[in-house]
Amino acid sequence: MNILGISAYYHDSAAALVQDGKILAAAQEERFTRKKHDARFPKNAILYTFTEGKIPLQKIDYIVFYEKPLVTFERLLETYLAYAPQGFHSFLTAMTAWLQEKLYLKTVLKKELAKLANCKTSQLPPLLFTEHHQSHAASAFFPSPFENAAILCLDAVGEWATTSLWLGEGNQMIPQWEIDFPHSLGLLYSAFTYYTGFKVNSGEYKLMGLAPYGEPKYVDLIFENLIDLKDDGTFRLNMKYFNYATGLTMTNQNFDNLFGSPPRKPESKLTQREMNIAASIQKVTEEIVLKLANTAHRELGLENLCLAGGVALNCVSNGRLLREGKFKNIWIQPAAGDSGGAIGAALSVWYQYLEKPRKGSSSDHMQGSYLGPKFESEEIEQYLKDVKANYTYLEEVQLLQEVAQILGQGNVVGWFQGRMEFGPRALGNRSIIGDPRNEKMQSVMNLKIKYRESFRPFAPSVLLERVSDYFDLETSSPYMLLVAEVKEDLHLPMNEEQKQLFGIEKLKLPRSKIPAITHVDYSARVQTVHPETNPRYYKLIKEFEALTGCGVLVNTSFNVRGEPIVCTPEDAHRCFMRTEMDYLVLGNYLLAKSEQTQWQKDESWKNEFELD
Repeated sequence: MNILGISAYYHDSAAALVQDGKILAAAQEERFTRKKHDARFPKNAILYTFTEGKIPLQKIDYIVFYEKPLVTFERLLETYLAYAPQGFHSFLTAMTAWLQEKLYLKTVLKKELAKLANCKTSQLPPLLFTEHHQSHAASAFFPSPFENAAILCLDAVGEWATTSLWLGEGNQMIPQWEIDFPHSLGLLYSAFTYYTGFKVNSGEYKLMGLAPYGEPKYVDLIFENLIDLKDDGTFRLNMKYFNYATGLTMTNQNFDNLFGSPPRKPESKLTQREMNIAASIQKVTEEIVLKLANTAHRELGLENLCLAGGVALNCVSNGRLLREGKFKNIWIQPAAGDSGGAIGAALSVWYQYLEKPRKGSSSDHMQGSYLGPKFESEEIEQYLKDVKANYTYLEEVQLLQEVAQILGQGNVVGWFQGRMEFGPRALGNRSIIGDPRNEKMQSVMNLKIKYRESFRPFAPSVLLERVSDYFDLETSSPYMLLVAEVKEDLHLPMNEEQKQLFGIEKLKLPRSKIPAITHVDYSARVQTVHPETNPRYYKLIKEFEALTGCGVLVNTSFNVRGEPIVCTPEDAHRCFMRTEMDYLVLGNYLLAKSEQTQWQKDESWKNEFELD
């Protein structure tokens, strides 16, 4: 039984193939088109899943879309009527897109799928639709290791729901309650993303990374004016300050007046004020998530919690929930945003629609999230020959020893292996890696390789068995979705003058013995590396540990600002050649930048991408 799940037409379109309940393949369209957050029909992602599953479209039994567009259309109409005559311009703008395509999505999907299969629409398998939050909940619960769990979904908005609680038991998910649009924690956070000058739907990570540089001075202002928060975590926003329900921006003049100025212009200088605002909305978000989760625990009485939706990617909030919340176990879908809806929709058909049995297990079913394309040695070597690259082929043992030495010498390495990760995080197969002990590594990676803001932190990849030696974390974190503090015995002491540093000046001061992955508040976004899901990356870190005594590597996604994570050897080589990366590893092939005769620093390529 083959089920194809699709998410598309809003942002981060993706496709997933589920066979007899097992996730065979999943990928985002952006990785193939090289257009970040590509929302178009995921033609390339679908074709990839067919290739990986070794089946044609004709062998698909069900196709399922991750939400119900007609219900979303109903919400748009009712929202306009509720606010009319406000919002007429934005209503007309939205209606143009809906009347051209989205209102007839079933027909559009069938036409696109028929093109792929070179058949008539009448010959396609049944096309089903799940609800948006149902897809999120299914993506969180069904791949989790739990037989039963509370499922909390937090995002901007689906059809109507912005927050929902579900009870997961066996092969069923039972809805408990929801908070509806326009009252949305995801949209509240995005409003502050917009106000601080970052791009909505991609800049939220930046806002989270900026927060530790500031002080939460605006928390009371937010609670007194923007949001009415109850003790159980439910809330209502004061729409007097927001424009997203009626306009084309997130905030309005009332919001500007409340905070004393208009939104920061993108790419302009960041000030202490933006840092304080970021710290404030981060703290507010954490308080709301913690209250909602505690309510879920009180109402359902379970020890397991599953999370999905874009807000579930806030790993700082997740870390606090793990430390202070009442749930014993937490599992977060690594592709918690809309892309993961493709997996959730397909699994919802298998378990709920077809009522197939399901049992919990000792590990989750996401396979480390390594669900994307892989490339054989022959393909890699042929590409390197075609571009006349200078390279060396090494067997695994020698390769790992060589790369460990290269890293220990302070070099930055592009690391391209196996199947591409599904979701927004690089987890050791499409990664840029370095030595976490190097004080200059963060600035080098940000400014010379990633071409992004200097304040952005980097994550550690740590051997599973060593995680508690470096971090205050007693559980695994395979998907880089939990923030924990670096162990106190690794902290570096500060004198009184250093303690007085504030804002971006904090960045100049190394905080621990692994400074490249230690944020200014002594935290780190931890990825535990497991020999079962990524044996080669695990062996590399073991080799680095044997050489240096350090069982941690710096890990950031293999891309530059404005570009999706690399997918193919060609993508990786192009990124390597356009940045100041020192070495590239493609499978078993090692390339040194100094040996690439055609290399020169060239930043003109940046014009190809929209910088966020």
